[in-house]
Amino acid sequence: MKNNKQDIIEITETLENYYFKGIYEGDLDALAKILNPGALLFGDVKGVPYAKTRDQYLDGVKNRQSPKDTGKPFKGTIGSIEVINSIAVANVQVKMYDFNYDEFLSFHKLDNRWVIVTKMLTDVAA
Repeated sequence: MKNNKQDIIEITETLENYYFKGIYEGDLDALAKILNPGALLFGDVKGVPYAKTRDQYLDGVKNRQSPKDTGKPFKGTIGSIEVINSIAVANVQVKMYDFNYDEFLSFHKLDNRWVIVTKMLTDVAA
């Protein structure tokens, strides 16, 4: 089964209600709900390699001021979602602070819900 419309709707809602909201508000509970405990994050930020575990990432969110609290612009946009059976990849863009991130988020459907198992990101020029 490829690109089940219901799965795309569920992933879209998950991204909007947990991922983008969690990043914007600094909501650790929302982010913990969508990030699988074994999730890994890789990429680069302003050319510097980036690698974190889920717990390291959540600790970083906990110890920074949220975009909401800074009053700086924030925007999360879904570029595309591809689903094959119980796996999926979403391409999203996140604008926050002085960064513009392009991200690939790998999802796996576990216990009947979609969770992020890998996050890859890069900071791109505006």
